[in-house]
Amino acid sequence: MSQTHAVVIDRQRLLSTLQWMVRARSYSDTPGEVTLAHELAEELAGRGLDVTLIPVSGQRVNVLARLPALGSGSSLMLNGHIDTNMAGEGWTKDPFGGEMDDTFIYGIGVSNMKAADAAMIEAVTAVKEADLTLRGEACVALVVGELQGGVGTKALLEAGHRADCFIVGEPTDLSLLTMHAGTFEFRIDIYGRTRHLSKMEEGVSALSRIIEIVRVLETFQLPGVARADHAGIVRLNVGSCRAGMTRDYLEWRLPQLPDVATIKVAARFPPGYAPETFLDAVRAEVGAVHTRHGSDFDFEIALLAPDIKGLMPPFEIDRDHDFVARLATHHRDVTGTTPRIGDLAPYKFYGTDAGHLQAAGEATGVVYGPGGKYNTMPDERVEIRDIVASAEVYARIITDVCA
Repeated sequence: MSQTHAVVIDRQRLLSTLQWMVRARSYSDTPGEVTLAHELAEELAGRGLDVTLIPVSGQRVNVLARLPALGSGSSLMLNGHIDTNMAGEGWTKDPFGGEMDDTFIYGIGVSNMKAADAAMIEAVTAVKEADLTLRGEACVALVVGELQGGVGTKALLEAGHRADCFIVGEPTDLSLLTMHAGTFEFRIDIYGRTRHLSKMEEGVSALSRIIEIVRVLETFQLPGVARADHAGIVRLNVGSCRAGMTRDYLEWRLPQLPDVATIKVAARFPPGYAPETFLDAVRAEVGAVHTRHGSDFDFEIALLAPDIKGLMPPFEIDRDHDFVARLATHHRDVTGTTPRIGDLAPYKFYGTDAGHLQAAGEATGVVYGPGGKYNTMPDERVEIRDIVASAEVYARIITDVCA
């Protein structure tokens, strides 16, 4: 029997682990996130793994669980985050119930991305139980704060933890994502000229100008992008708009034209570009509106401070790379189907920790995980068969790379 086939995934243990993870309310930068990290550390240590807590900030920690190795082979990191989006309105299931039927497991964060976390935990557990001899180290990095721009993985890298290869288990519906956009956020402030509506012809509504700029941004294209696949991941979303009187956006005097308006924008940019290059192109578009109106308003454009979400770099690996081909082979062996590979929508618009891991050195990696189809929506859920399949694929790639 080959070493790969000696590894046996325990389906019930996998699903039970996922259920209790979903029941933990681990929103980003909350006490529940810290509690779950410590509970995972205790659980993984109880499975015989070498567990280290990596400080992030305050009480926040990452969990790094390693399988011992002889040290003469390639190393592999399975990377997943334990913080989740918030549960919004419209749920018919308990967001923290971990409910399961014949097809799905439900819950906030089950797709993004506790299903992959549990599958990674099960994979290293199964490899550990198979008592294989590993030449290279395999580890699971369960990080905090990915939704804030990857603060957990950045702390992991700053502490010196690296691997030759990595898989980030973000929800791709078991597709192999070989390229995704970089992410950042910025704001545009417009300053008009207030007048009472009785003489509004003498004023300039900042809100009217910002609405025109929003329409321009809806068709924005980053100039000079030579590759079609790179151009295909450029995207903007105006996430908020405020207008009113003064920079405090006072709104109790409605007859006055608003003299200040602000939009905040999420942006996606391709490999080889920097946010400032992107913002220069936005400034040119806003400048054209400015000129068209005879410079009757002022404007400022700036990056948002990373207190809510920081920049995440783009990620790209050749879709014909050997590591991609090996992972695809394991996927075919487990599922009997050929995986989708490449710069795939909607996943290519994600920001993931793959960008941080790649930017930190020469590591080779792929984004590959269960879930995605029912992500970021009420009754978030993942198909059980995909969760089990991902655990089996992760276990196989561990033995392939490390054993």
